[in-house]
Amino acid sequence: MILNSLRHAAVAATLGVLVITAPSQASALSSAIPAWLQKHVGTGHGQIAPIVLERARALHQDKVRTGAVRNPCYLAMDATRPSTLSDGSANKRFYVVCEATKSFKAMSSGYGNGRKLRRANFANGRRCARNFSNAEGSKLTAGGSYITAETRTSFKGYYSASGVAKPFHRTFLLFDGEGETSNARERAIGGHRAMFLKWQCRLKDPKSRYADDEGYVPYGRLVDYTSGRSNGCTTWSRSASKEILALVEKKPTTLYIYPESRDINAVANSVKRGQSPAKAGLYWNAACLRSIGTPKFWPKQTLQPIINEWRQSLPKQPDLKLPICK
Repeated sequence: MILNSLRHAAVAATLGVLVITAPSQASALSSAIPAWLQKHVGTGHGQIAPIVLERARALHQDKVRTGAVRNPCYLAMDATRPSTLSDGSANKRFYVVCEATKSFKAMSSGYGNGRKLRRANFANGRRCARNFSNAEGSKLTAGGSYITAETRTSFKGYYSASGVAKPFHRTFLLFDGEGETSNARERAIGGHRAMFLKWQCRLKDPKSRYADDEGYVPYGRLVDYTSGRSNGCTTWSRSASKEILALVEKKPTTLYIYPESRDINAVANSVKRGQSPAKAGLYWNAACLRSIGTPKFWPKQTLQPIINEWRQSLPKQPDLKLPICK
């Protein structure tokens, strides 16, 4: 009954109509979600869709019950939402929910950009994701259940700040998945700040502990791609990254990413039949569905051989040798 009530709420929010529920249904819904949290449920800006919250809560409650996690907060993401709003500002589609302290925060996040290969085009646009997969090397998002794991901080190179060369480090939060997402480590899937260092040259700095045998370090410029596309990882802004990493450091918690393959296939089948997914009780962000037409899930059994063949066809490239900085 709770599931049906939440689905009805999702349909109502998507269609912009009022759905009247029976007193028993309303009571069940009210008891399932705390009153303070209910105001954050919906498909509007900064809200979390009912089905996303339902599954994220269920996953967290299950892992707490079995002792897999003790962190009172949990994470969720809705990858069907657009990256940006109509005014170009970052859209909020990643959520941090702490029910014990009655805290709900929505923030921006990136999704997998995919690839365009000769045998298969599974690339995603900058605003809405159409393609999803759990294949290694696909650079796509895979929805499902995860638990945050350890963090790894790595040196990426030097950049200039106020005329001074400074080292750039980025912390990577690993995810452990279940079921279709169980190969998260194989895919190097996790979360990190949406920033990378675009190498330009080699800087002479023999005193740096990162210098190579010739006394050089990589140097470049920082590129911020907050709310843009990634290589399949979950990416956050600087402030969000700092907050999330502090929240889960040595205190693993759950992360639920929507949509799963079953959701993608159900919505795709509904669209192909000419039926409105919302009327069928299915959820997908309406704006992105209009943009992408039909979503697609590429199972690794189908996509992995194509990616492997493409990799094997690539000519051997000489090792990258950056020019010396002038």
